[in-house]
Amino acid sequence: MTAVSEMNHSAEFIFETPDAEKIYEVLLPETGSDPGEKSFVVLEKEGARLILKIQAEDVSAMRASVNMWIRLISVSSEIFAL
Repeated sequence: MTAVSEMNHSAEFIFETPDAEKIYEVLLPETGSDPGEKSFVVLEKEGARLILKIQAEDVSAMRASVNMWIRLISVSSEIFAL
């Protein structure tokens, strides 16, 4: 696994949703890192806010992580809205 200090790119997203707690609980296990990954993710919850922090070692890894996490949060939100 790449050390967090070697990550050159970072992004933070804040989502306001009444389902923040549910989405957090569902997605938290996905934040675990596997050896060799080029990105690191932290997911936090503050009240009705879901905070997503991504660090990546290059632009391609950042784009892939952002796309994946935005999609995971969006789909989770849609499912809880049913």
